[in-house]
Amino acid sequence: MKRMTSDPGHLLGIYLNDHLAGAGAGISLLKRVTRVHRGSDAGPRLALLTEEITQDRASLREIMTVLNVPLNHVRALVGVAAAQAGRLKGNGRVLARSPLSDVLELEAIRVGVEGKKELWRTLHTLARTEPRLNTEALGRLLARAERQAGVLETLRLAAVDRALRGRSPRLPATVRRSGPRAAKAGWA
Repeated sequence: MKRMTSDPGHLLGIYLNDHLAGAGAGISLLKRVTRVHRGSDAGPRLALLTEEITQDRASLREIMTVLNVPLNHVRALVGVAAAQAGRLKGNGRVLARSPLSDVLELEAIRVGVEGKKELWRTLHTLARTEPRLNTEALGRLLARAERQAGVLETLRLAAVDRALRGRSPRLPATVRRSGPRAAKAGWA
C-alpha cells in the first residue's frame, strides 16, 4: 500500500494528470457530438470547439513537461474508459440517439470546460510563485475557456428547445458564422 503524501509537487502531479484524463474523455465525447452534427448549423461551432479543446489539452501537456510532471497513463486510460461508459446513459431510446442525447452530451462537455477554467485559474494563481508558468498564456487559456463555456451554453439551450420544448430554432445567417464574435451573437 502506498504511503499518503501531502507533498505539493506530488499532489500537483495528481491534479494535472486528472485534468489531462478529463480532457481526453471530453475530447472523445466532443468529437462524437461533432460528427453527429456535421452539416448542421451547430457543426462549424462544434468543429472549432473540438480543435480548440484539443489545443488546450496539448497546452496542458506542455505545462506538465515544463513542471516535470510525468504522464500517468493509467489515469488517461481511466478517462477514456469513463467516456465510453458515458455512452451507456439512458436517453429514452435503446439503440438510437434521441434529442435528449444532445442535451446530456452538451451538458457533460460544458461541465468539462468549467473544470478546465478552474484548472487554468489554479495554474494562474500558482504562476505568482512558480516562474516556469507563463501568466499571460494562462490568462489567454482562461479567457478562451470562458468563451467556450458560453458557446456550449448557447448550443445546450438550443438542444433543450429541440428536445424538451419541441422547437427547432433556425439561426439567422449572421449567427451561423464561426469565430469569437459568433458566440456573442446568439446560438452560434
